Amino acid sequence: MALSSQILVHYALLLILLPLQLHNLLVGVSSATLSITTDAEALISFKSQLSNETLNTLSSWNHNSSPCNWTGVLCDRLGQRVTGLDLSGLGLSGHLSPYIGNLSSLQTLQLQNNRLTGEIPDQIGNLLSLRVLNMSSNMFEGKLPSNISHLNDLQLLDLSSNRILSMIPDDISTLKKLEVLKLGRNSLYGAIPASLGNISSLKNISFGTNSLTGWIPSDLGRLHDLIELDLTLNNLTGTVPPSIYNLSSLVNLALAANSLWGQIPQDVGHKLPKLLVFNFCFNKFTGRIPGSLHNLTNIRVIRMASNHLEGTVPPGLGNLPFLRMYNIGYNRIVSSGVRGLDFITSLTNSTLLNFLAIDGNMLEGVIPETIGNLSKDLSILFMGGNRFNGSIPSSIGHLSGLKLLNLSYNSISGEIPPELSQLEKLQELSVAGNEISGGIPNSLGNLLNLNQIDLSRNKLVGTIPTSFGKLQNLLYMDLSSNKLNGSIPVEILNLPTLSKVLNLSMNFLSGPIPQVGRMISVATIDFSSNQLYGGIPSSFSNCLSLEKMLLARNQLSGPIPKALGDVKGLETLDLSSNQLSGTIPIELQNLHVLKLINLSYNDLEGAIPSGGIFQNVSAVHLEGNRKLCLRVPCMPHGHGRNVRLYIIVAIVVTLILCLTIGLLLYIKNKRVKVTAAAAVSEQLKPQAPMISYDELRVATEEFSQENLIGVGSFGSVYKGHLSHGTTVAVKVLDTLRTGSLKSFFAECETMKNSRHRNLVKLITSCSSVDFKNNDFLALVYEYLCNGSLEDWIKGRRKHANGNGLNLMERLNIAIDVACALDYLHNDSEIPVVHCDLKPTNILLGEDMTAKVGDFGLARLLIQRSTNQVSISSTHVLRGSIGYIPPEYGWGEKASAAGDVYSFGIVLLELFSGKSPTDESFTGGLSIRKWVQSGLKDKTVQVIDPQLLSLIFHGDPSEGPNLQFYFVDAIVGVAISCTAGNPGERIDIRDAVRQLKAARDSLLKQSYEAPTGDTKRYVHVSGK
Repeated sequence: MALSSQILVHYALLLILLPLQLHNLLVGVSSATLSITTDAEALISFKSQLSNETLNTLSSWNHNSSPCNWTGVLCDRLGQRVTGLDLSGLGLSGHLSPYIGNLSSLQTLQLQNNRLTGEIPDQIGNLLSLRVLNMSSNMFEGKLPSNISHLNDLQLLDLSSNRILSMIPDDISTLKKLEVLKLGRNSLYGAIPASLGNISSLKNISFGTNSLTGWIPSDLGRLHDLIELDLTLNNLTGTVPPSIYNLSSLVNLALAANSLWGQIPQDVGHKLPKLLVFNFCFNKFTGRIPGSLHNLTNIRVIRMASNHLEGTVPPGLGNLPFLRMYNIGYNRIVSSGVRGLDFITSLTNSTLLNFLAIDGNMLEGVIPETIGNLSKDLSILFMGGNRFNGSIPSSIGHLSGLKLLNLSYNSISGEIPPELSQLEKLQELSVAGNEISGGIPNSLGNLLNLNQIDLSRNKLVGTIPTSFGKLQNLLYMDLSSNKLNGSIPVEILNLPTLSKVLNLSMNFLSGPIPQVGRMISVATIDFSSNQLYGGIPSSFSNCLSLEKMLLARNQLSGPIPKALGDVKGLETLDLSSNQLSGTIPIELQNLHVLKLINLSYNDLEGAIPSGGIFQNVSAVHLEGNRKLCLRVPCMPHGHGRNVRLYIIVAIVVTLILCLTIGLLLYIKNKRVKVTAAAAVSEQLKPQAPMISYDELRVATEEFSQENLIGVGSFGSVYKGHLSHGTTVAVKVLDTLRTGSLKSFFAECETMKNSRHRNLVKLITSCSSVDFKNNDFLALVYEYLCNGSLEDWIKGRRKHANGNGLNLMERLNIAIDVACALDYLHNDSEIPVVHCDLKPTNILLGEDMTAKVGDFGLARLLIQRSTNQVSISSTHVLRGSIGYIPPEYGWGEKASAAGDVYSFGIVLLELFSGKSPTDESFTGGLSIRKWVQSGLKDKTVQVIDPQLLSLIFHGDPSEGPNLQFYFVDAIVGVAISCTAGNPGERIDIRDAVRQLKAARDSLLKQSYEAPTGDTKRYVHVSGK
């Protein structure tokens, strides 16, 4: 009975619990179905945002099957949730759907190597289980998702090779499990967050090819598991923090193409024993090559090209059996003694060496024969730009893997070894700029893979090998500046691939020019300075891509082919100094992109075409053709007995017309002529008399391009040497340009009573006609040998020691310019507004004194109450974009306050190194806002890197306080000058006072420098 009661109880419990268990089971199934359904809908939405042409690859994505069976989809073991999505390399295009954020169990998302566009949706931040996010090699743009820092489980983040325009957020440091962070090849800007040093799990940081600025954070030195640090191709400045050199786990350290400086520690190889890649190219590193790198027996890549390294190549290169690339080109490396080039022999132990570059140094001596024992895998060998002598070793022919050989610009003599023809894989051969003699070996024609050959600037003799006609892959051939003779082989004019340059100039080639065959793609043909004769082949018109055609200084005769008018891309045509005859083909005026045509010193006759380039007098050179008609319509030949009568009638009619027109114009223009002459005469009374056109022509060597030092709004400026030895700058006005005459007289009137040490001195002027009987106007100024301020800001000019402008020099220049404006505004007999102040109009003398020039837009002022107002009534916008004050755009007249604004912009550019028209200044950001914000946040990125390198003098720990103290004060003046409202700007005299006070403080600081810091302070002060 008791047993039966127990059984009944068990059955009762079973009846009670069974429905509950069935309910729970059904609820579980329903929940699973809902989750996988949600995932399916999210994936279908993802698919809907893709372009139709890429959907075939996702044909399995439909409602007829579980998402777990779809292409690229991975589910958990029970098939209840989508945990992975791998669609890499499927060529998908379109946008990334925000519904991707509904895949709440997703752990891996791999979309790399597709063509996805648009912004990355913020919903990515909802994938809280995500461990791997790889969307590299797409076309995503916009900013980084704002909530990406929510992905606390993320271990790999790879968004490289997109178009992301963003800063790297500081809160990325919340990703404590992150091991791989790749954001390279985007448009990232701003500083590298120091907070990255808090992610102790990081093993890979790759930020290369962006626009990051500032210093490398020393905090990265806390990442003791870091294997790769790639910061190449950014705008980073400063020195490499010592903590980086203590990361003994580093395998790849790549900091190339920045503005980093300082010395590379000699023991870097001991501190980084695991290094396989060391890439410090294109920076400003100084000191010697660390010999410890040559003790890293496993290292693969050593790159230090384009720095300021000195000394010799240290020993030990024979210890690197796995070395593939060794690049120390473009430094200041020397070789000393008879064994100075033994390091080349040492490299023969590197049997995997593929790339060797030692070019652009100061290595000298004979290239050893052992060079032929280098690796058979060596494909690139750069040795140009050194001081090698002797001959080219014939053993180079043993380097069977060589694709590029450059020995240019050394002092190599002897002949070209025929063994070079054994380099069957060779694609580029360059031995230009040496003293190589003898003939060109016919066997070079067997280098069938050659696409570039440059043998120019040597002493080669003999003929051009006809075997070059076999070079069916050739793109570029330069044999210029040798002593080659014979005719031009017709074979090379039948090379269809020749698309860049065919340069045979400055040789002794003779004979007629062959008909051009299949060379239809060539861009430049230069046969000038030879002894070619005969006609110009009309088949040149087959060269449909021709941009430059240079046949000057030969003995060519006959007419200019009309067919040249069919070469629509022609930009330069130089047929000067030949014996060409006939008329100028009118078809040439149809060449719409033609920028220069030189037909001078031939025997051309007849009328000059009036259209196209012939309307631009400065771009057409016709001198030395005595039979050309320059002014009046030409009379055709062959009029027999009536020719003399026609001439007499023409002369009489012309005289009558000239007298009549002259009388009318005399009455009309008398007042203008008298005024102009008076202005010039009055202008130059205390100075030299007016100079003739012929004197200026001789002084500037026919206004040659070599003497051209600038081009402005109303003309060009040439350097010239007057007969009595004075060097001058000659500003030749383009009289055909509207406003040039006004500019001429504005400059004369402005300078008439202006005398100041910081104004460019006007010596004399010229008002005449040129050899074509065209009006000629020129102003002759003192010549300032250190060029324009813009040249120094842009780094085109530097001191002899390679440095740019230091802090004191910049401050002195600012004071000089301000003093010039103060004189013009307040002390000149009649106040003057410059109207076009910018760095190109500020010139520097031998002692670096700054002088303001170019008063072509200047306006005289009159006093009206307490305000200065321009005499001119015009409301035309005056000045240069970026330097024009905002009120000029509203129609306000030129004023002294406008000059102050322009001065402030110049001051900002002088100390930041950035132009006000820099492409980064968009969306309301201006140079004023950028600098003001940067100094407020104490970020050195707004200071010119050239200036920083001098201030810090290689030690960033010493510089910031000094730099910000003075630069902040100077830039504060610029901010006060560039206020948007003219009434809020300081007066130029106040600017002078504040800048001089800053200079006095800086000088005082330099004299009171504490012990041990003297060198740094003196260097900054320039004293």
